[in-house]
Amino acid sequence: MTTTPATPQRIVDIAVGYMAAQQLFAANRIGLFPALAAGPLTAADLAARTGRPEKITRILGDALASLGLLSRVDGRYALTADTAAHLGGDGLDLAPFLTFLETISYPHWQQFAHTTDTGEPGDLDLTGERWDTFLGGVMAYNALHARQLAHAFDFGGFKNLLDLGGLSAEFALGALRANDVLRATFVYDPRSVPSVTAAVAPFADRTAVHGVPTPEAEPEGEFDLVMVNHVVHRFTVDENRAILRHARAAAAPGARLLLLDFFLDDDATPRALDALHAGEYLVIDGTVVYPEADVRGWLSGAGWRTVDRLTLPGSPRVLVAEAV
Repeated sequence: MTTTPATPQRIVDIAVGYMAAQQLFAANRIGLFPALAAGPLTAADLAARTGRPEKITRILGDALASLGLLSRVDGRYALTADTAAHLGGDGLDLAPFLTFLETISYPHWQQFAHTTDTGEPGDLDLTGERWDTFLGGVMAYNALHARQLAHAFDFGGFKNLLDLGGLSAEFALGALRANDVLRATFVYDPRSVPSVTAAVAPFADRTAVHGVPTPEAEPEGEFDLVMVNHVVHRFTVDENRAILRHARAAAAPGARLLLLDFFLDDDATPRALDALHAGEYLVIDGTVVYPEADVRGWLSGAGWRTVDRLTLPGSPRVLVAEAV
């Protein structure tokens, strides 16, 4: 019987992962990706475009090429398809998300030892421009989630959508773009009403926006599609049970529920993105990534039957449930 010899490679790769993150952040901050949007460049060309030393652009170019974020051919660096679509190209720009990770999230993780020892979050400073950085990063990441959901779920055939308690209108906007007859009702925290109203203005004839604190919201209607996006991790167990009951009360028989969030799974190999975000949410502000099994139990108790789970690339997962 042949066995694979033990190696330290995985341990070392994880332990030095912060080095990769810091070089990605630095490349984003100096504008390396937009510099490559027009075509391949050498390290010297990149130095001239970014105003940074050539030894730095060579290090960043080689590191990002080794990680698959750039290609390197004959000493010239170029964007890969994934990078062109999400950094520096014409697609969704995740630069604000990387800026948030570099300036808010990463330094905050220096308090993770305290969180590990106490189970309590660190001290988060969102004063001044830091709030704008935080919000810009979160919304850019939400836009990615919304785009991935639009690729993974067929919004055709639905007529009446309820978006309950979410953080971003982008999810419902993706549904409205995909379905010309769909109407959407947003029931969000009152603080979000102005920004949501502005975001859905192009669809004003097919949307309504109401401000109610999420745990207290009891929407009325017969919705055939319900979204509960990035809600679960922000509330307590009892609050989540109430939110899901209220969502079910507003749903027509057979309606579909899309419950998007990170979950701790019981799969043979846990998905890293969810487990890592459990640490992120806890150290940032004390919010909770719940076990998926618990969330499925809340759904069942509220009158929903889980029928599917969608795994969105680089994004949370979605529990799809049916009103019974």
